[in-house]
Amino acid sequence: MNRFFGPRSFNVALFWQFFASYFILFIIPVIIASTFTYVFVVNLIEDEVQNSNNMTIRNFSDQTDTAFSSLQANMINLLGTSNLKSAMKLYSEPTKSFEYYEVTHSLMDQLNAMDTGDIVSNAYFYFAKSDLVIGFNSDTSKENFFQYFHPISDQDKKEYLSNFFGKKMMHFTKPYTLHQKILFTNEILSSSSNIATVMSYPFNSDNPDVYLVVNMKLSELSKHIRIPEKWVAGTAIVDRRGNVIIQSGELAIDPQQLLDATQSYSEGILYSDRKMESLSFVKSRFNDSWYYVSLINLETLLQPAHRIRMFTIIFLGFFLVLGGLVSFYLSKRLYKPILEIKSGLTSHLHKSVLPVQHKGNDYDFIKQFSKLLVSENKELSALVSGMFPIVQEDFIAKILSGEYRDHLAIELYAKEIDFYYERNVARTVLCIEIHYFSWVLDQISETSKAFMIVELKERILKSAPVVIWLCQTKPDLLACVVQHSRFSHFGPKEVSEYLALTLQQFNPYFKATIGVGKKVQDIGELYLSYESANTLLKHKSLHSKVEIITEDTAWEDRAQLDCFLSIDEVSRIFNIYKSQNYAKLLQTVIDLLDRAVVKNASAYQVKSLCSDVLNTWIRAIEMERKDLNIPFYSSLFERLNRCATWDEIKQCFEYIHTQLFQLKQRSDRSEQFTEILDYIHNHYGEELSVEKFAQQLNMSVSYFSRTFKETVGEKYVEYITKHRLMMAKRYLLETDMKIDEITEKVGYMGRTSFIRIFCKYEGITPGKYRTIHHR
Repeated sequence: MNRFFGPRSFNVALFWQFFASYFILFIIPVIIASTFTYVFVVNLIEDEVQNSNNMTIRNFSDQTDTAFSSLQANMINLLGTSNLKSAMKLYSEPTKSFEYYEVTHSLMDQLNAMDTGDIVSNAYFYFAKSDLVIGFNSDTSKENFFQYFHPISDQDKKEYLSNFFGKKMMHFTKPYTLHQKILFTNEILSSSSNIATVMSYPFNSDNPDVYLVVNMKLSELSKHIRIPEKWVAGTAIVDRRGNVIIQSGELAIDPQQLLDATQSYSEGILYSDRKMESLSFVKSRFNDSWYYVSLINLETLLQPAHRIRMFTIIFLGFFLVLGGLVSFYLSKRLYKPILEIKSGLTSHLHKSVLPVQHKGNDYDFIKQFSKLLVSENKELSALVSGMFPIVQEDFIAKILSGEYRDHLAIELYAKEIDFYYERNVARTVLCIEIHYFSWVLDQISETSKAFMIVELKERILKSAPVVIWLCQTKPDLLACVVQHSRFSHFGPKEVSEYLALTLQQFNPYFKATIGVGKKVQDIGELYLSYESANTLLKHKSLHSKVEIITEDTAWEDRAQLDCFLSIDEVSRIFNIYKSQNYAKLLQTVIDLLDRAVVKNASAYQVKSLCSDVLNTWIRAIEMERKDLNIPFYSSLFERLNRCATWDEIKQCFEYIHTQLFQLKQRSDRSEQFTEILDYIHNHYGEELSVEKFAQQLNMSVSYFSRTFKETVGEKYVEYITKHRLMMAKRYLLETDMKIDEITEKVGYMGRTSFIRIFCKYEGITPGKYRTIHHR
């Protein structure tokens, strides 16, 4: 007994400390919860079931009534304030005037501006006495409207169209199926169940002219009337005959049961003829024939209370017994180890840098010291775990570079960094070259590019259909190792296609090229596959889309292109420069690039040829100018080398042409464009194509347009349009010419296009402009 309860195996103070802590933390809360459950919670739930349901169903009915009343008010307001009377007069005329389109667009705008809430999907005007339906984005015949814009299922169409007869005031149709089709086709994309409300205009007429139809999806109405309480099995809007108009949840209503409830009980009172299931209803203020009904599951409502009652009794006894046993066991087992641990920690405390304070009892001291050790170890473990992907990527990069070729060295190093691989498995390396567009290099920093590469890696690893190894061997080169498997149909070809889909998401920032290396049988030979994939990248083109290059497709559809200018071509460039026809120098390069596009030349071939052209330009200009230095020329070659697409190379040469020859051209440009402006002023009624003037000045169309804006201050098309409108306004005010005559006089092919341009710039039609200024 002394050994069992002795001071070295059992400590009374420690026992009572454990038990007191246990009693305060567990037993007292259990007793309070049990007492609260019996005295208050259960009784409160049972007493307040009826009040809670009454409040919920009334709030539900008020919200739904408000929504339908708001919808009715909006429909009345739209019909009362719209210009339907004037519209019907215009629609009865045989020809469509300009006012016809103005009124139609006004009605469309009113439909778009109608405040219909979140239960309405669309609305339209149905003209009873005309073959016309106007929606928020269409005005068409009834047949076209119900076939393409509002296609109703054939079995519901006849009954649906029967609603457009007689006086209607917020009349709800029966549910019908509405299809969604590709416009002007009969291909059905999806279908949905809908219900519509119809209102006629004039309001008191038995033979109305127009019907305003508001369409609502039953799924959205079901969400709108749903009560989110778990104890509500379902809700519905039911008429006095027991027919369900709209419902949400699982709800089966017996019409006779509802009739008995409405005759025997008041609104909001629970009515039940089955065990643990009750019915409650409220009459609608919006429609006297409607009832809002909710089905209450009392078993679900009271289930938490029953469980609390049972579990609290069981746990109270369990925790009392368990607390005594645990406290006795812990005090007996922990006292001696606590002393031993504390003595060991005390002897080594002066060697540690952890901030441990000597406060509390022995257990508190050990707990404090242990928490600090665990925290320190977790930080160290997290640091090591975070370094593993970096180390493994570096390991793969060294294998691809050929630094690791020996099987034993690869195996030992892989074990050290926890890198698993199968030795005798065929693999293929895919090289992804990233070539940033010029404008991207000018705008983003190296940090932004690094983050972009990280995001690209994450997307590749997530979208890859098989497990791959990914590493960055160069700043602009990613290597992807694909493992061949007998159990998967995904090989290098399929993986490269998945990579292309992922890389397309980054097309706005860079051009990506995928080189597919040769297949190798051993991991030590991966460097051979990497070298072959890297070599294939030299065959990339200058198209902006993502390219996949294999040994079979490297030379496909590509003709050989001379990478250097011939002696005759160099002499020709020198002669053009001497004749001071600088525009022709640029056009010569454009022609060379166009021929390269036709031959589908590689980027390497095109850039070599362009470098030779640039070198020839520099040699030619150096004969006269000595103010340009080597760093300036180097920047031009660097700019050319950064080009990734055909358009970038053309824009680059236009920029270089401007830098090298702008001083020569500036003196002649003003005189040339003065002659062009004079020609435009004298021939504004004729066809003035930009191609004609560009060819006259030996310029490309894009270069002419840019030079015109720099010299004149406005775009070419804008300048001609404003001059023609200025002359048109002069004819409108100073002559009695008709609109069609003025249209032809100022160079427009049709009356419609002239009126549209005039309204865009002046804000009114030509006829109104003449009327206003003649007053």
